Amino acid sequence: MQIDNTTFNDLSIIQHEEEFSIFHRLNFTQTIEGREWLMKYFSNPFSDLQQITQTQQVLRTILSNLDAWPKSISNGTLMVIEKFYDSHVDSIPSAGAINALSYRLFHVADYALVRYSISHFADFARGIDALINLFTQEEPPVLIRSYLTRARQLINKPILAELAQRDPAQKLSANEVIYYGRFLKDEFKSAAFELIAIYGRFDAWYSMARAVKQFNLIFPVFSQQAQPLIDARQLYHILLPTPVSYDVQMSKDSNFVFLTGANMAGKSTFIKAVGSSVFLAHLGMGVPAEAMTLTLFDGLLSNINVVDNIVKGESYFFNEVQRIRDTIIKINDGKKWLVLIDELFKGTNVQDAMKCSSTVIKGLIKIRNSLFILSTHLYEIGEELKAYPNISFKYFETTVSGDQLHFSYQLKDGISNDRLGYLILKREKVVELLEKL
Repeated sequence: MQIDNTTFNDLSIIQHEEEFSIFHRLNFTQTIEGREWLMKYFSNPFSDLQQITQTQQVLRTILSNLDAWPKSISNGTLMVIEKFYDSHVDSIPSAGAINALSYRLFHVADYALVRYSISHFADFARGIDALINLFTQEEPPVLIRSYLTRARQLINKPILAELAQRDPAQKLSANEVIYYGRFLKDEFKSAAFELIAIYGRFDAWYSMARAVKQFNLIFPVFSQQAQPLIDARQLYHILLPTPVSYDVQMSKDSNFVFLTGANMAGKSTFIKAVGSSVFLAHLGMGVPAEAMTLTLFDGLLSNINVVDNIVKGESYFFNEVQRIRDTIIKINDGKKWLVLIDELFKGTNVQDAMKCSSTVIKGLIKIRNSLFILSTHLYEIGEELKAYPNISFKYFETTVSGDQLHFSYQLKDGISNDRLGYLILKREKVVELLEKL
């Protein structure tokens, strides 16, 4: 699925501020390699239904084995192995008492590193063996089976089996140090790195499966119909600790949501909840909803956090126009896109914004093979848009009691008519402060 950096940032999928990042929230990897694989998955959502289905099958299989997941491979284990190969260890002689004593006396630092590393290699071999055996009681998906078959080929060495079966509490003799060390250094390097890569994939899948369990996510159903569809029940935003959920239905006959409501009423959260859930679905992940059916989308585009560019001398409004122009060019390709626009044309005066917004909306609704959600404060243009049957009008209601605002965060049918800017100004004592100047 096509997704650009702007959309990644808009939807908080990957951010430097980790507490606001979906990736960080769902990251349960135990190793750096696993984290890197998870980042690869998040950076490249699938555009092929078979890959999504295979990943769902993998995660379901791992979910049923979470409690028995191997614990002997830690991030420290893999770091020691990689350091062992990165270090320029002097040539290790063949086994024998004289060679062992000589290496121990004349290569003190290298001998110590080799001896220390061997115990971590033993943990690694035990962990890989446990991972392989974890799935022997069932017929795992092809994707799991293919990697486990390769791991079995790489680990299937008598000397590794012997090392894995040693009592970890038993001290290695000098002869054992050069016996195992010589094999690991001279014969196992390429296999070790390939096994680490394989384990990294499994660690990333483990993280995704654990996130599904931790947050009670459900696997969405993909419809193979030609026209775009999102049908979700009780969908919510994955980053919110106490979220409000929404029912969302969008299809070819109702492919444009015109969303209104006051500031802080929940418009942006709703837009991001839909976008991030569609994104997670295209990873093969579970989604935060009670149920969800959707079609495969070719791309996901957002226009939410547009900024100006002082260095280039580009105004906020200019960048809004550029983003809309680029969006139109991209989605005019006959493919299925989900387009999310929050507060279109905030960077110009009201009259200009209304004319520009109306023009853009009337153009976008001609594209029936994509879905659009657009929020705006320009409620007035809603009346003229009611002539278009494929636009649905939704709003978030705000009630006022005295000077207090109450947000239900419930999505309702219709167009908001809230005008609360001055009330918020007054509630926050700005009016009072100005009057005292």
